[in-house]
Amino acid sequence: MNKKDKLEFETIKSHKNRLYFLCGFVCVVILLIVLITNHSLAKYRTTESIPLINGTINYTSYDLKMVAMYQEENGDYKSIDTVPTSGYSLNEEKSYCEVNDTKDNNRTIEYQNGVINFLGMPKKGTKCYLYFDEQILAKDIILANSKINEGEPDFSQVATTDEGIYKAEDDWGESYYFRGDVTNNWIKFAGYYWRIIRINGDGSIRLIYNGTGTATTGTSTQISTSAYNSSYYDNAYVGYMYGSTGASSYAATYANTNNSTIKGVLDNWYQTNITNKGYGDKVSKEAGFCNDRKISTVNRSGYGTLGYGTNATVYAPVDRFLNASWSWLSTQNPTLKCSQLSNDMFTVSGSSKGNKALANPVGLITADEVVFAGGKGGTNNSSYYLYTGQNYWTMSPFDFYDGHADVFFVHSNGNLNYSNVYGAIGVRPVINIASNVTIKSGDGTISNPYVI
Repeated sequence: MNKKDKLEFETIKSHKNRLYFLCGFVCVVILLIVLITNHSLAKYRTTESIPLINGTINYTSYDLKMVAMYQEENGDYKSIDTVPTSGYSLNEEKSYCEVNDTKDNNRTIEYQNGVINFLGMPKKGTKCYLYFDEQILAKDIILANSKINEGEPDFSQVATTDEGIYKAEDDWGESYYFRGDVTNNWIKFAGYYWRIIRINGDGSIRLIYNGTGTATTGTSTQISTSAYNSSYYDNAYVGYMYGSTGASSYAATYANTNNSTIKGVLDNWYQTNITNKGYGDKVSKEAGFCNDRKISTVNRSGYGTLGYGTNATVYAPVDRFLNASWSWLSTQNPTLKCSQLSNDMFTVSGSSKGNKALANPVGLITADEVVFAGGKGGTNNSSYYLYTGQNYWTMSPFDFYDGHADVFFVHSNGNLNYSNVYGAIGVRPVINIASNVTIKSGDGTISNPYVI
Protein backbone atom coordinates (compact mmCIF):
# COMPACT_ATOMS: atom_id res chain seq x y z
CA MET A 1 0.00 0.00 0.00
CA ASN A 2 1.44 3.44 -0.94
CA LYS A 3 1.14 6.56 1.13
CA LYS A 4 -1.72 7.98 -0.92
CA ASP A 5 -3.77 4.86 -0.51
CA LYS A 6 -3.20 4.99 3.24
CA LEU A 7 -4.33 8.60 3.47
CA GLU A 8 -7.48 7.86 1.54
CA PHE A 9 -8.22 4.96 3.88
CA GLU A 10 -7.88 7.17 6.96
CA THR A 11 -10.18 9.76 5.46
CA ILE A 12 -12.92 7.24 4.84
CA LYS A 13 -12.62 5.95 8.47
CA SER A 14 -13.08 9.45 9.89
CA HIS A 15 -16.41 9.89 8.03
CA LYS A 16 -17.70 6.67 9.43
CA ASN A 17 -16.98 7.76 13.04
CA ARG A 18 -18.85 10.99 12.50
CA LEU A 19 -21.83 9.09 11.17
CA TYR A 20 -21.82 6.70 14.15
CA PHE A 21 -21.53 9.58 16.62
CA LEU A 22 -24.38 11.48 14.97
CA CYS A 23 -26.67 8.42 15.07
CA GLY A 24 -25.81 7.77 18.69
CA PHE A 25 -26.43 11.38 19.71
CA VAL A 26 -29.84 11.42 17.98
CA CYS A 27 -30.83 8.17 19.72
CA VAL A 28 -29.84 9.51 23.13
CA VAL A 29 -31.83 12.71 22.56
CA ILE A 30 -34.90 10.71 21.51
CA LEU A 31 -34.54 8.46 24.55
CA LEU A 32 -34.27 11.47 26.90
CA ILE A 33 -37.37 13.04 25.34
CA VAL A 34 -39.32 9.83 25.89
CA LEU A 35 -38.16 9.55 29.50
CA ILE A 36 -38.94 13.19 30.31
CA THR A 37 -42.37 12.92 28.68
CA ASN A 38 -43.22 9.77 30.57
CA HIS A 39 -42.01 11.29 33.82
CA SER A 40 -44.13 14.41 33.28
CA LEU A 41 -47.23 12.39 32.44
CA ALA A 42 -46.65 10.19 35.46
CA LYS A 43 -46.89 13.24 37.68
CA TYR A 44 -50.48 13.61 36.57
CA ARG A 45 -51.26 9.93 36.99
CA THR A 46 -49.79 9.34 40.44
CA THR A 47 -51.17 10.25 43.86
CA GLU A 48 -48.36 11.76 45.88
CA SER A 49 -47.80 12.34 49.58
CA ILE A 50 -46.06 14.95 51.68
CA PRO A 51 -44.58 13.18 54.71
CA LEU A 52 -44.50 15.41 57.76
CA ILE A 53 -42.91 15.08 61.18
CA ASN A 54 -46.40 14.55 62.59
CA GLY A 55 -48.86 13.22 60.04
CA THR A 56 -49.05 13.17 56.24
CA ILE A 57 -50.77 15.25 53.57
CA ASN A 58 -52.05 13.14 50.65
CA TYR A 59 -52.76 15.01 47.42
CA THR A 60 -53.56 14.08 43.82
CA SER A 61 -51.53 16.58 41.81
CA TYR A 62 -48.24 18.40 41.77
CA ASP A 63 -50.25 21.57 41.24
CA LEU A 64 -51.03 21.96 44.96
CA LYS A 65 -48.83 24.98 45.63
CA MET A 66 -49.35 25.84 49.29
CA VAL A 67 -50.91 24.61 52.50
CA ALA A 68 -51.22 26.98 55.45
CA MET A 69 -52.19 25.48 58.82
CA TYR A 70 -53.45 27.09 62.01
CA GLN A 71 -54.00 25.53 65.41
CA GLU A 72 -56.31 26.85 68.12
CA GLU A 73 -54.62 27.78 71.38
CA ASN A 74 -56.65 29.45 74.12
CA GLY A 75 -59.23 30.64 71.62
CA ASP A 76 -56.75 32.07 69.09
CA TYR A 77 -55.35 30.45 65.93
CA LYS A 78 -51.57 30.22 65.57
CA SER A 79 -49.60 29.13 62.51
CA ILE A 80 -48.18 25.58 62.67
CA ASP A 81 -45.85 23.54 60.45
CA THR A 82 -47.11 20.02 61.09
CA VAL A 83 -50.50 18.33 61.19
CA PRO A 84 -51.60 17.66 64.81
CA THR A 85 -52.01 13.94 65.46
CA SER A 86 -54.37 14.11 68.45
CA GLY A 87 -56.32 16.52 70.63
CA TYR A 88 -57.64 18.52 67.68
CA SER A 89 -60.38 18.39 65.06
CA LEU A 90 -60.49 20.01 61.64
CA ASN A 91 -62.76 23.04 61.58
CA GLU A 92 -64.60 22.15 58.37
CA GLU A 93 -66.51 25.43 58.18
CA LYS A 94 -63.39 27.56 58.51
CA SER A 95 -60.99 25.43 56.42
CA TYR A 96 -61.04 25.93 52.64
CA CYS A 97 -59.06 25.81 49.37
CA GLU A 98 -58.87 28.47 46.66
CA VAL A 99 -57.63 28.84 43.09
CA ASN A 100 -56.30 32.24 42.04
CA ASP A 101 -57.90 33.88 45.09
CA THR A 102 -61.30 32.31 44.36
CA LYS A 103 -62.73 29.71 46.75
CA ASP A 104 -62.75 26.20 45.28
CA ASN A 105 -66.11 24.69 46.23
CA ASN A 106 -65.27 21.40 44.53
CA ARG A 107 -62.52 20.61 47.02
CA THR A 108 -63.28 18.37 50.05
CA ILE A 109 -60.85 18.17 52.96
CA GLU A 110 -60.78 15.23 55.34
CA TYR A 111 -58.75 14.86 58.55
CA GLN A 112 -58.33 11.62 60.51
CA ASN A 113 -55.58 10.20 62.70
CA GLY A 114 -53.07 12.89 61.78
CA VAL A 115 -53.63 12.60 58.00
CA ILE A 116 -55.11 15.26 55.71
CA ASN A 117 -56.79 14.11 52.49
CA PHE A 118 -57.68 16.55 49.70
CA LEU A 119 -60.44 15.09 47.55
CA GLY A 120 -61.66 16.26 44.17
CA MET A 121 -59.88 17.21 40.92
CA PRO A 122 -57.25 19.91 41.63
CA LYS A 123 -56.40 22.93 39.56
CA LYS A 124 -53.06 24.57 39.02
CA GLY A 125 -52.30 27.14 41.68
CA THR A 126 -54.53 25.64 44.38
CA LYS A 127 -53.92 26.98 47.89
CA CYS A 128 -55.48 25.51 51.03
CA TYR A 129 -55.96 26.93 54.51
CA LEU A 130 -56.55 24.47 57.36
CA TYR A 131 -57.80 25.35 60.84
CA PHE A 132 -57.59 22.87 63.72
CA ASP A 133 -59.75 23.33 66.83
CA GLU A 134 -58.82 22.14 70.30
CA GLN A 135 -60.79 19.10 71.42
CA ILE A 136 -61.77 19.20 75.08
CA LEU A 137 -62.16 15.75 76.58
CA ALA A 138 -65.60 14.73 77.78
CA LYS A 139 -64.47 14.36 81.39
CA ASP A 140 -63.17 17.95 81.45
CA ILE A 141 -66.46 19.34 80.16
CA ILE A 142 -68.44 17.28 82.67
CA LEU A 143 -66.30 18.49 85.56
CA ALA A 144 -66.44 22.10 84.37
CA ASN A 145 -70.25 21.94 84.36
CA SER A 146 -70.51 20.46 87.85
CA LYS A 147 -70.15 21.49 91.46
CA ILE A 148 -67.13 19.65 92.93
CA ASN A 149 -67.11 19.25 96.70
CA GLU A 150 -64.16 18.84 99.01
CA GLY A 151 -64.20 16.16 101.70
CA GLU A 152 -66.75 13.36 102.06
CA PRO A 153 -70.54 13.49 102.11
CA ASP A 154 -72.57 12.41 105.13
CA PHE A 155 -72.96 8.65 104.66
CA SER A 156 -75.29 8.47 107.65
CA GLN A 157 -77.96 10.08 105.47
CA VAL A 158 -79.42 9.34 102.06
CA ALA A 159 -78.95 12.07 99.46
CA THR A 160 -82.23 13.63 98.34
CA THR A 161 -80.98 16.87 96.77
CA ASP A 162 -78.46 17.63 94.06
CA GLU A 163 -75.19 17.40 96.00
CA GLY A 164 -72.99 17.62 92.91
CA ILE A 165 -69.73 15.71 92.69
CA TYR A 166 -67.42 14.27 95.34
CA LYS A 167 -64.01 12.64 95.01
CA ALA A 168 -62.78 9.20 96.09
CA GLU A 169 -59.84 6.99 95.17
CA ASP A 170 -60.39 3.98 92.92
CA ASP A 171 -57.85 1.49 91.58
CA TRP A 172 -56.72 3.85 88.81
CA GLY A 173 -56.55 7.15 90.68
CA GLU A 174 -58.91 9.92 91.76
CA SER A 175 -62.52 9.32 90.80
CA TYR A 176 -65.35 11.89 90.70
CA TYR A 177 -68.82 10.56 91.50
CA PHE A 178 -72.28 12.15 91.28
CA ARG A 179 -74.45 12.11 94.40
CA GLY A 180 -78.10 12.79 95.07
CA ASP A 181 -80.88 14.10 92.86
CA VAL A 182 -78.46 15.35 90.23
CA THR A 183 -79.81 16.92 87.06
CA ASN A 184 -76.70 17.23 84.88
CA ASN A 185 -75.45 13.63 84.51
CA TRP A 186 -77.37 12.66 81.36
CA ILE A 187 -75.54 11.27 78.31
CA LYS A 188 -76.89 10.03 75.00
CA PHE A 189 -74.74 7.30 73.47
CA ALA A 190 -75.35 4.52 70.94
CA GLY A 191 -79.01 5.53 70.64
CA TYR A 192 -79.70 5.19 74.38
CA TYR A 193 -79.89 7.51 77.36
CA TRP A 194 -77.53 6.89 80.28
CA ARG A 195 -76.77 8.43 83.67
CA ILE A 196 -73.18 9.17 84.62
CA ILE A 197 -72.19 7.32 87.79
CA ARG A 198 -68.68 8.70 87.97
CA ILE A 199 -65.52 9.67 86.16
CA ASN A 200 -63.07 6.86 86.82
CA GLY A 201 -59.50 7.38 87.97
CA ASP A 202 -58.20 6.68 84.45
CA GLY A 203 -60.44 9.39 82.96
CA SER A 204 -63.06 7.05 81.50
CA ILE A 205 -66.73 7.78 82.23
CA ARG A 206 -68.90 5.18 83.97
CA LEU A 207 -72.52 5.05 82.79
CA ILE A 208 -75.65 3.15 83.81
CA TYR A 209 -78.37 2.41 81.28
CA ASN A 210 -81.59 4.45 81.40
CA GLY A 211 -83.32 3.31 78.18
CA THR A 212 -84.40 4.69 74.85
CA GLY A 213 -86.07 7.66 76.55
CA THR A 214 -85.65 9.89 79.57
CA ALA A 215 -88.30 8.40 81.84
CA THR A 216 -86.56 7.88 85.20
CA THR A 217 -88.92 5.22 86.57
CA GLY A 218 -90.48 2.06 85.23
CA THR A 219 -89.31 -0.99 83.33
CA SER A 220 -88.03 1.10 80.41
CA THR A 221 -84.98 1.95 82.56
CA GLN A 222 -83.72 -1.64 82.28
CA ILE A 223 -83.11 -4.02 79.38
CA SER A 224 -84.94 -6.98 80.96
CA THR A 225 -85.30 -8.96 84.15
CA SER A 226 -83.12 -11.96 84.85
CA ALA A 227 -81.79 -14.26 87.53
CA TYR A 228 -78.26 -13.35 88.57
CA ASN A 229 -77.58 -17.08 88.37
CA SER A 230 -80.25 -19.65 87.59
CA SER A 231 -78.47 -22.10 89.93
CA TYR A 232 -77.95 -21.09 93.54
CA TYR A 233 -76.77 -24.05 95.67
CA ASP A 234 -73.04 -23.17 95.87
CA ASN A 235 -70.82 -20.25 96.91
CA ALA A 236 -69.61 -20.05 93.30
CA TYR A 237 -72.92 -18.52 92.20
CA VAL A 238 -72.23 -15.12 93.78
CA GLY A 239 -69.69 -14.68 90.96
CA TYR A 240 -70.16 -12.65 87.79
CA MET A 241 -68.02 -15.50 86.52
CA TYR A 242 -67.13 -18.54 88.57
CA GLY A 243 -65.14 -21.78 88.59
CA SER A 244 -66.14 -25.22 89.88
CA THR A 245 -69.18 -25.95 92.01
CA GLY A 246 -68.71 -28.50 94.78
CA ALA A 247 -65.01 -27.59 94.87
CA SER A 248 -62.84 -28.09 97.94
CA SER A 249 -60.89 -24.83 97.63
CA TYR A 250 -61.58 -21.11 97.34
CA ALA A 251 -59.33 -20.78 94.27
CA ALA A 252 -61.18 -23.48 92.31
CA THR A 253 -64.56 -21.96 93.20
CA TYR A 254 -63.65 -18.53 91.78
CA ALA A 255 -61.51 -19.48 88.77
CA ASN A 256 -63.61 -17.29 86.39
CA THR A 257 -64.16 -19.98 83.76
CA ASN A 258 -67.99 -20.00 83.62
CA ASN A 259 -70.39 -17.16 82.87
CA SER A 260 -73.15 -16.22 85.26
CA THR A 261 -76.67 -16.10 83.86
CA ILE A 262 -76.74 -12.32 84.02
CA LYS A 263 -73.37 -12.00 82.29
CA GLY A 264 -74.82 -13.91 79.34
CA VAL A 265 -77.72 -11.46 79.18
CA LEU A 266 -75.38 -8.47 79.27
CA ASP A 267 -72.96 -9.91 76.70
CA ASN A 268 -75.76 -10.56 74.22
CA TRP A 269 -77.16 -7.07 74.68
CA TYR A 270 -73.72 -5.46 74.31
CA GLN A 271 -72.87 -7.38 71.14
CA THR A 272 -76.18 -6.46 69.52
CA ASN A 273 -76.44 -2.82 70.60
CA ILE A 274 -72.86 -1.60 70.97
CA THR A 275 -70.43 -3.80 69.02
CA ASN A 276 -72.60 -4.64 66.02
CA LYS A 277 -73.70 -1.02 65.61
CA GLY A 278 -70.12 0.27 65.51
CA TYR A 279 -69.88 1.97 68.90
CA GLY A 280 -67.34 -0.36 70.50
CA ASP A 281 -64.38 1.93 69.80
CA LYS A 282 -65.88 4.54 72.15
CA VAL A 283 -66.01 2.12 75.11
CA SER A 284 -63.05 1.84 77.49
CA LYS A 285 -60.94 -1.32 77.34
CA GLU A 286 -59.12 -0.26 80.51
CA ALA A 287 -61.72 0.25 83.26
CA GLY A 288 -63.40 -2.73 84.94
CA PHE A 289 -66.17 -3.98 87.22
CA CYS A 290 -65.57 -5.18 90.78
CA ASN A 291 -67.26 -8.42 91.92
CA ASP A 292 -65.76 -8.28 95.43
CA ARG A 293 -65.65 -11.89 96.61
CA LYS A 294 -63.22 -11.37 99.45
CA ILE A 295 -64.46 -13.19 102.57
CA SER A 296 -65.76 -11.12 105.49
CA THR A 297 -63.42 -10.49 108.41
CA VAL A 298 -66.30 -9.93 110.87
CA ASN A 299 -67.18 -12.88 113.09
CA ARG A 300 -70.86 -13.71 112.60
CA SER A 301 -72.62 -16.59 114.29
CA GLY A 302 -73.20 -19.57 112.01
CA TYR A 303 -70.74 -18.50 109.32
CA GLY A 304 -67.22 -19.64 108.50
CA THR A 305 -64.45 -18.32 106.31
CA LEU A 306 -64.05 -21.04 103.68
CA GLY A 307 -66.03 -19.57 100.78
CA TYR A 308 -66.44 -22.76 98.76
CA GLY A 309 -69.02 -25.50 98.28
CA THR A 310 -72.00 -25.12 100.60
CA ASN A 311 -70.05 -23.66 103.51
CA ALA A 312 -71.90 -20.70 105.05
CA THR A 313 -69.91 -17.60 104.08
CA VAL A 314 -70.28 -13.82 104.31
CA TYR A 315 -68.52 -11.59 101.77
CA ALA A 316 -66.58 -8.38 102.36
CA PRO A 317 -69.16 -5.91 100.96
CA VAL A 318 -71.46 -6.83 103.86
CA ASP A 319 -68.91 -5.50 106.37
CA ARG A 320 -69.20 -2.03 104.86
CA PHE A 321 -72.97 -1.84 105.32
CA LEU A 322 -74.07 -4.18 108.15
CA ASN A 323 -72.69 -4.94 111.60
CA ALA A 324 -72.04 -8.35 113.22
CA SER A 325 -75.64 -8.63 114.43
CA TRP A 326 -77.03 -7.97 110.91
CA SER A 327 -78.23 -4.42 111.54
CA TRP A 328 -77.60 -1.80 108.89
CA LEU A 329 -74.77 0.52 109.94
CA SER A 330 -75.93 4.03 110.75
CA THR A 331 -72.95 5.38 108.82
CA GLN A 332 -72.06 3.18 105.88
CA ASN A 333 -68.58 2.86 104.45
CA PRO A 334 -68.45 2.42 100.67
CA THR A 335 -65.22 2.09 98.69
CA LEU A 336 -64.29 2.34 95.02
CA LYS A 337 -61.28 0.03 95.46
CA CYS A 338 -61.45 -3.67 94.62
CA SER A 339 -59.76 -5.62 97.40
CA GLN A 340 -58.80 -8.58 95.19
CA LEU A 341 -57.87 -6.70 92.05
CA SER A 342 -56.26 -9.53 90.09
CA ASN A 343 -59.22 -11.91 90.41
CA ASP A 344 -62.34 -9.86 91.21
CA MET A 345 -61.85 -6.81 88.97
CA PHE A 346 -63.44 -7.92 85.71
CA THR A 347 -61.67 -6.39 82.71
CA VAL A 348 -61.04 -7.25 79.05
CA SER A 349 -57.66 -8.43 77.78
CA GLY A 350 -56.59 -4.93 76.76
CA SER A 351 -56.63 -3.58 80.33
CA SER A 352 -53.49 -3.04 82.40
CA LYS A 353 -55.30 -4.28 85.54
CA GLY A 354 -57.79 -6.88 86.68
CA ASN A 355 -58.45 -10.46 85.64
CA LYS A 356 -58.79 -9.81 81.87
CA ALA A 357 -61.56 -12.43 81.78
CA LEU A 358 -64.23 -10.44 79.90
CA ALA A 359 -65.00 -10.74 76.20
CA ASN A 360 -67.18 -7.59 76.38
CA PRO A 361 -66.51 -4.52 78.58
CA VAL A 362 -69.91 -4.47 80.27
CA GLY A 363 -71.02 -5.16 83.83
CA LEU A 364 -73.27 -3.94 86.64
CA ILE A 365 -73.20 -1.23 89.28
CA THR A 366 -71.73 -2.15 92.69
CA ALA A 367 -73.39 -1.83 96.08
CA ASP A 368 -70.70 0.68 97.02
CA GLU A 369 -71.54 2.89 94.04
CA VAL A 370 -75.19 2.86 95.10
CA VAL A 371 -74.23 4.25 98.52
CA PHE A 372 -71.84 6.79 97.00
CA ALA A 373 -74.71 7.93 94.76
CA GLY A 374 -76.98 8.61 97.74
CA GLY A 375 -78.66 5.30 98.53
CA LYS A 376 -78.33 3.43 101.81
CA GLY A 377 -79.01 -0.02 103.18
CA GLY A 378 -82.19 0.00 105.30
CA THR A 379 -83.36 3.49 104.27
CA ASN A 380 -85.73 4.24 101.41
CA ASN A 381 -84.86 6.98 98.94
CA SER A 382 -86.97 7.95 95.95
CA SER A 383 -85.12 11.23 95.41
CA TYR A 384 -81.76 10.29 93.93
CA TYR A 385 -80.80 9.53 90.35
CA LEU A 386 -80.53 5.74 90.78
CA TYR A 387 -84.15 5.40 91.93
CA THR A 388 -86.33 3.79 89.24
CA GLY A 389 -89.18 2.28 91.23
CA GLN A 390 -87.87 -1.15 90.13
CA ASN A 391 -85.70 -3.84 91.66
CA TYR A 392 -82.39 -4.24 89.82
CA TRP A 393 -79.13 -6.12 90.39
CA THR A 394 -75.72 -4.95 91.55
CA MET A 395 -72.70 -7.25 91.15
CA SER A 396 -71.68 -7.20 94.84
CA PRO A 397 -71.88 -10.58 96.66
CA PHE A 398 -73.75 -10.83 99.97
CA ASP A 399 -73.47 -14.35 101.38
CA PHE A 400 -74.11 -18.06 101.02
CA TYR A 401 -76.44 -19.44 103.68
CA ASP A 402 -79.15 -22.05 104.10
CA GLY A 403 -78.50 -23.61 100.68
CA HIS A 404 -78.52 -20.52 98.45
CA ALA A 405 -76.27 -17.67 97.30
CA ASP A 406 -77.29 -14.01 97.78
CA VAL A 407 -76.25 -10.80 96.02
CA PHE A 408 -77.00 -7.11 96.72
CA PHE A 409 -79.62 -5.32 94.63
CA VAL A 410 -81.31 -1.90 94.52
CA HIS A 411 -84.84 -2.23 95.90
CA SER A 412 -87.86 -0.65 94.20
CA ASN A 413 -88.10 1.81 97.12
CA GLY A 414 -84.53 3.00 96.45
CA ASN A 415 -82.69 1.32 99.31
CA LEU A 416 -79.81 -1.15 99.15
CA ASN A 417 -80.92 -4.72 99.86
CA TYR A 418 -80.03 -8.33 99.02
CA SER A 419 -81.71 -11.28 97.32
CA ASN A 420 -81.12 -14.90 96.38
CA VAL A 421 -79.43 -15.11 92.98
CA TYR A 422 -82.24 -17.02 91.24
CA GLY A 423 -84.79 -14.21 91.58
CA ALA A 424 -85.93 -12.38 88.42
CA ILE A 425 -84.70 -8.82 88.96
CA GLY A 426 -84.00 -5.89 86.61
CA VAL A 427 -80.84 -5.67 84.50
CA ARG A 428 -79.26 -2.23 83.92
CA PRO A 429 -76.01 -2.46 81.90
CA VAL A 430 -73.00 -0.43 83.06
CA ILE A 431 -70.26 0.57 80.62
CA ASN A 432 -67.27 2.91 80.70
CA ILE A 433 -66.86 5.47 77.91
CA ALA A 434 -63.21 5.73 76.83
CA SER A 435 -61.07 8.45 78.40
CA ASN A 436 -60.21 10.07 75.04
CA VAL A 437 -63.76 10.73 73.82
CA THR A 438 -65.07 14.23 73.28
CA ILE A 439 -68.54 15.68 73.64
CA LYS A 440 -70.26 16.83 70.48
CA SER A 441 -73.00 18.83 72.23
CA GLY A 442 -75.14 19.14 75.34
CA ASP A 443 -74.86 20.29 78.94
CA GLY A 444 -75.86 17.08 80.74
CA THR A 445 -79.45 18.06 81.51
CA ILE A 446 -82.41 15.84 80.68
CA SER A 447 -83.50 18.20 77.89
CA ASN A 448 -79.99 18.64 76.51
CA PRO A 449 -77.92 15.56 77.38
CA TYR A 450 -74.26 15.25 76.54
CA VAL A 451 -73.79 13.62 73.14
CA ILE A 452 -70.62 11.58 72.58
